[in-house]
Parts: sequence; C-alpha cells; structure tokens
Amino acid sequence: MLTPLDLQNKSFKKSFFGYNKKSVNAFLSETIEDYEKVYKENIEYKDKINMLSEQIRQFNSMEETLKSTLLIAQKTAEEITLNARKKADIIIEEAEIEKNAIIQQAHEDVKSIKEEYEYLQKEIYIFKTRLESFLESQKLSLNDFYKSIAKNDAIYGNGDINESDVSSTIYDQNFDDIVTNTLISESDSQ
Repeated sequence: MLTPLDLQNKSFKKSFFGYNKKSVNAFLSETIEDYEKVYKENIEYKDKINMLSEQIRQFNSMEETLKSTLLIAQKTAEEITLNARKKADIIIEEAEIEKNAIIQQAHEDVKSIKEEYEYLQKEIYIFKTRLESFLESQKLSLNDFYKSIAKNDAIYGNGDINESDVSSTIYDQNFDDIVTNTLISESDSQ
C-alpha cells in the first residue's frame, strides 16, 4: 500500500510535450493531503478495530464465564431444590411412619384397655356371684344352725332363749370375720 510519503517522493519523467508541471504538482499536493488524511484515519480505525476486537474478546470471555457461572448456579439451584424435595419427602415419609406407629400403638392400647376392662368386669361378676353364693350358703348354714338350736331347746327344754336373740348375736360377731375370710380366700384362689 502506498504511503503519503511515497506519493510525496514520487517523481515523473519529463517528456517533450508532457503535462504541466505546476498543475501536476498541485494535484499531487492535494492528493497527498487527502491521502494522508485517509491514511491516518485508516490507522486510527485499525487501532480502534484492534482495541474493539480486544474488548469484544474480553466481553466474549466474560460472557462465557458468566454463562458457565450461570449454568453452575442453575445446576446448583436445581440440585438444592432436588435435595430439598428429597429431604421433604423423607421427612414426610418418616412422619407418616411415625403417625402410623402412634396410631397402631393407640389401637393396641385401646385393645389392651378393653381387654383389661372386660377381664375386670368378668372378675367383678365372678366375685359378686361367689359372694352372693357364699352369703346364701352362710344364710342357709345360719338357718340350719338356728333350727338345730331351736330343736335342741325344744328337746332339752331351754325355752327361755329366743331365736332372734341368738341369730343377732351370732350374726353381729361373725359377719365381719366371714366376709374377711371369704375375700382372702377369693384373692388367694386367683
């Protein structure tokens, strides 16, 4: 490429009927000035292009870095979200298991309490039946006893003792002992 200095130092051969030297030199001077401006502008533009190209390379590098950082951040966010979901699922699953265990234990407790209640009802019924039976047998024994006393009195003639006096005396003295002995024997048999 020609430089402005090349144009300035350019000389032409002279010929007999050649161009007018003044007008060629004036044209060359004007061309040199214009070409020098264009040449300087071209150098400036090349410098600007180089500078802008370097900036573009830097921006492209930054863009790649930002893209990779963004991808890493996005991947990390997805992993965190996935891990949080997994942890939430595990927590929910553990809570379900614990809930089911608590409910199962409550059912077992209720069943056990019902069984114990039914057992106690049976025991109370058995105790009541045995007590009634025992009291009935004691009543019969007392009646037999009173009858034998009355019979003996009739045979031996001790008519001054009244059956109701004997029965109330014996009943008052022995009733507490009879009930206590019955309860003790009932609890021992179980």
